Amino acid sequence: MNKPEDRPFDLSEKGRGDDGETASLDRRLFMQFLSFGGLDSALESRLARDLENFSATAVLYSDINDYGGAGLLTVSENPDFFVTELRRFLSDSSFAVLKPKPEYTMLGRTYSLGYEKDLEKTLISGPMRKILDPGLAWAIWYPLRRAKAFETLAPEEQRAVLAEHGKIGFQFGDAGYAKDIRLASHGLDKNDNDFVIGILGKDLHPLSALVERMRKTKQTSRYLESLGPFFVGKKLFSTGQAI
Repeated sequence: MNKPEDRPFDLSEKGRGDDGETASLDRRLFMQFLSFGGLDSALESRLARDLENFSATAVLYSDINDYGGAGLLTVSENPDFFVTELRRFLSDSSFAVLKPKPEYTMLGRTYSLGYEKDLEKTLISGPMRKILDPGLAWAIWYPLRRAKAFETLAPEEQRAVLAEHGKIGFQFGDAGYAKDIRLASHGLDKNDNDFVIGILGKDLHPLSALVERMRKTKQTSRYLESLGPFFVGKKLFSTGQAI
């Protein structure tokens, strides 16, 4: 095994300790969102039962825009999970009779921005608590792709654009209206999207209001190339343990 100092690049997530020194953690969560059609009330109960017997972290949503639609969010630190255990589960369980809707498929990984003091909370336990929180029943999941012009901005300009956007998110979060999940999807998405966003809340209206408010920021109005499609759903069942 190569020693850490022998590696050409350090790909661990970075943060900032209380002493101001750079901290690092080489862990992250991968999350995949899948959407299906063909759901009915009887099948809904079977899906929940199958998930309960599946030793994985998962959330099942009812699709508000499709009376027979469902969404499935699964989580793992190991990407092998999605091509082994999850694949077998979907083939052998009641999910096999549903019709996949690949236009809503999303895959991303948690990441840090470099200033976080608690990397484990940022990358692992925080996102897990959010998706499994029974009080955050409503969700909007969507991909986004930044305009390439954003990458040509000077670092201080990028920070200003992101700060304006982030301030709105913090305001909604502090007020208890919404929590967000931010996932990087560079190279993980067939449509070349850069990020996957999950907005979670007790009620649906504040989530829509947050998206509306974000539309007016410089990042959305000038530096986003595409946004969506949007999956809007309410939690039917979840399994797993918050860390």
